[in-house]
Amino acid sequence: MHSEFNPEQTDRIIEMAWEDKTPFEAIEFQFKITEPEVIELMRAELKPSSFRLWRKRVNSGISQKHLMKRNPEINRFKCSRQRTISHNKISKR
Repeated sequence: MHSEFNPEQTDRIIEMAWEDKTPFEAIEFQFKITEPEVIELMRAELKPSSFRLWRKRVNSGISQKHLMKRNPEINRFKCSRQRTISHNKISKR
């Protein structure tokens, strides 16, 4: 499954998955992979102890990984002050 992504894409997916406030829906929107596929990728790419820590945090309610569980005021994929992003690179001003 995750072999379809180049190393930079894989790193970006892992980074987005690790961030508590980036929902799975944002990852799916950008990379066209579902939550179970993200979990599979994380399991394959992370050390077992790191994967367990991540899963525990995602399932604990601390994380905002699911849009339905989020505070409605955080109903966006990026901060309003964030500069425009194209192809996973921050554009220069």
